[in-house]
Amino acid sequence: MSAFTTLPAWPAVAGGTTVGDGADSSAAIRVARLYDEAAVVARQYETGLREAEKQRARARRDERLLIRERRLGTAIRKDPGLVARAQYHQSVAPPYVPQTLLPDTALKLMRSQHLLTGADGAAVNAVVGIHRVQDRLAADLAEASAQSRRLQKRKAELADRRRSVQAKLEEARQVLQRQASATAAAGSCRGAVHLGRPRQRTHRAWGAPVESYRLSAPFGSGGGHWAHRHTGQDFAVPIGTPVRAVGAGKVVRVACGGAFGIEVVIQHPGGYFTQYAHLAAVTVDQGEPVATGQWIAQSGTTGNSTGPHLHFEVRITPEWGSGIDPVPWLTARGVRI
Repeated sequence: MSAFTTLPAWPAVAGGTTVGDGADSSAAIRVARLYDEAAVVARQYETGLREAEKQRARARRDERLLIRERRLGTAIRKDPGLVARAQYHQSVAPPYVPQTLLPDTALKLMRSQHLLTGADGAAVNAVVGIHRVQDRLAADLAEASAQSRRLQKRKAELADRRRSVQAKLEEARQVLQRQASATAAAGSCRGAVHLGRPRQRTHRAWGAPVESYRLSAPFGSGGGHWAHRHTGQDFAVPIGTPVRAVGAGKVVRVACGGAFGIEVVIQHPGGYFTQYAHLAAVTVDQGEPVATGQWIAQSGTTGNSTGPHLHFEVRITPEWGSGIDPVPWLTARGVRI
């Protein structure tokens, strides 16, 4: 299967041509495209690891069975009376075949045969059955080994592909961040990046603002970067990570300067507002309605920021200074952080 079959259809970007309303759209779209591509390759790589391990386990199992069958065949050829003596002491064994000597695979095969009588006949039939089992196990082992080699080669190819995509993604992230820093320094937003993606469907009223994050500075913590106390919850994520609306609402603010850098503020029913700050790009316009889980921005490190992360606030007004702790607020709405 192709590594790109599940990727969404992105707007075309040719040469230096931008797409959408923003002058930085080309870099934002490239990051988004590579972000999805990296995720697909990573999933395929993990699947390849599991499949390769399953095939290695199958090959090891067949090899153990084959060794056991060969040892059993050698023992019967050296002592033809072994089968008859085992029969005599084990009345539960099938005719002329000692259950203690043969594995289940051999027993099933031997039950379907018309065996000769006497110690020599039983030994001959046992050896014949063992040879057939050996042939089948040898074929299974060869197939499993060949499949294991193919999977190992595929895993190596995916590992190379993953490294290549990650390198391209990191380069694109740096380009996006440089453009975002210039936009934030100018203090003038250049318009939303229109990614042309369908809205993420969810039956939940509320969700997390990002996925695969590490919590960093919490609400109320102190630090040299804040005049008083930290007014939100920070989510450490790479540049270009999709930032999503935690709930349905309306975009009431898109700003691109000051301590928060590039930011978005959304008004939700019930009198609450959420802020998403230090962004690299915005994918919605002021006044636009948004749905829960909708991709509204890409994370970055603009404004008063020491590294890539999303600064997330919950407020009772649109303005700074009215924030409340976002973690218990989300928890009360069924979102585990």
